[in-house]
Amino acid sequence: MSEEYKKALEQQLWNIANTLRGKMNADEFRDYILGFIFYKYLSEKMNIFADEILKQDNIKFQEITSKTANGSELIEATKEEALEKLGYFLKPEELFAQVAQRGTGENEDDIEKFDESKTNFILEDLQKILINIQLSTMGTDSEEDFDNLFEDMDLNSSKLGKTPETRNAIIAKVLTHLDKIDFKLEHTELDVLGDAYEYLIGQFASGAGKKAGEFYTPQEVSKILAKIVTTGKSKLKSVYDPTCGSGSLLLRVAKEVEEVSNFYGQEMNRTTYNLARMNMILHGVHYRQFDIKQDDTLEHPQHIDKQFEAIVANPPFSAQWSANPLFTSDDRFSQYGRLAPSSKADFAFVQHMIYHLADNGTMAIVLPHGALFRGGAEQHIRKYLIEERNFLDTVIGLPANIFYGTSIPTCILVFKKCRENPNDILFIDASQYFEKVKTQNVLRTKDIDLIIDTFRNRTELPKYSKKSTLEEIAKNDYNLNIPRYVDTFEAEESIDIDAIAKELKALDGTIATTDKTIAQFCAELNISTPF
Repeated sequence: MSEEYKKALEQQLWNIANTLRGKMNADEFRDYILGFIFYKYLSEKMNIFADEILKQDNIKFQEITSKTANGSELIEATKEEALEKLGYFLKPEELFAQVAQRGTGENEDDIEKFDESKTNFILEDLQKILINIQLSTMGTDSEEDFDNLFEDMDLNSSKLGKTPETRNAIIAKVLTHLDKIDFKLEHTELDVLGDAYEYLIGQFASGAGKKAGEFYTPQEVSKILAKIVTTGKSKLKSVYDPTCGSGSLLLRVAKEVEEVSNFYGQEMNRTTYNLARMNMILHGVHYRQFDIKQDDTLEHPQHIDKQFEAIVANPPFSAQWSANPLFTSDDRFSQYGRLAPSSKADFAFVQHMIYHLADNGTMAIVLPHGALFRGGAEQHIRKYLIEERNFLDTVIGLPANIFYGTSIPTCILVFKKCRENPNDILFIDASQYFEKVKTQNVLRTKDIDLIIDTFRNRTELPKYSKKSTLEEIAKNDYNLNIPRYVDTFEAEESIDIDAIAKELKALDGTIATTDKTIAQFCAELNISTPF
């Protein structure tokens, strides 16, 4: 039932998202629709929580008004508990359902017959409520997690409509649509809403072109990274993503184990940072269990004193960074003797992540293929990581054109500080294992399973994987280009020259006979021969 309902929910939410599509570009309507879904989630969570508290008083939270006996005392008591347990508070009149119903106005229940001209004006109330959610957390432990969370939802933006009435009509319609959907939050064992939210983020990413890479890692790649860093573990104390985007990769890791105690992440883009915090809360991660910061990870790291059991990342490929000489005394980079070039920060992210990796931890990072063989400072860093520290465990080559916004081939590097197999490095060439879907290459379940099984068992398969010794890699000057280690050469079928020579002679004889026959026909017809 849950799978069926999940797919129906995904389709419903996507249809509602498309109500806004004609008004603005994918980036913009993403922020609004995901924000409204999040507001509805917070409201329903608040209502369920409050009803449970008020059960002994035999009253429903939504029913409390200014006329309710002891109403203000009941609300205050509920608020205190909500801030402690949920991290935020909404008054009964601020709940999503109440606002949606006020906005519906004189419309019928049939959503297909919704008339935007019959709506009531709710724009100002709604903007205040979104601000009040944030204000309710002021001075509490959850303040940072809700700070400016709805700042990308400007309900007075002309992008929603030229006039306040136009904007109000479209928002009232979206809220009314959403109000009809049951998120089934009472069924705590199901995460249909969380999955649907991820589906929407993925849909927006597929239509966002180059910008998609800023906030979303394709689900198939996320699965590989998550399965790698959770290998051999059923529980994790911590997982960290230094370029966490929408937080989807962190949440994917949680699906591979029974429990993750704490989630940590950093994201530079403010809008994406807001999306990551929403995504965490909506997936039921308690505000005390996640710590997502907003800033440039390389220039201004926010978790500098922490080490993590699992680290995953899909950083922006070959991004620029300052490579400021002051970083040569930064503990993250000082031991290497060289900084990653300012034009390509790929190995700066590697160094940053290794600094934060716990001794019993595993880290997996996606990089452009060029990071495997480029010279200069990058070669120097590769050599140090392999020769001096022996941290590199596995190199996995992925197909080209599997990421949104770029068609370049990529790879995954896996690092461990305490390797179980310190005498060799495993190379996996998965670049030819995919299915082409429209303009994108997609990793199938069997392709993912083959990568993970090969990684976990360190299997050597012809033309697919090879364990190479550190000596062999040193002979190659720490060039990690996968074809140097995994031989994918396909021998051409041998050719029998003698047989071909005989065949050509036979053909010559046949041609000569045919020429004679044609010459006879031409003579009988008294015409010139064509040769």
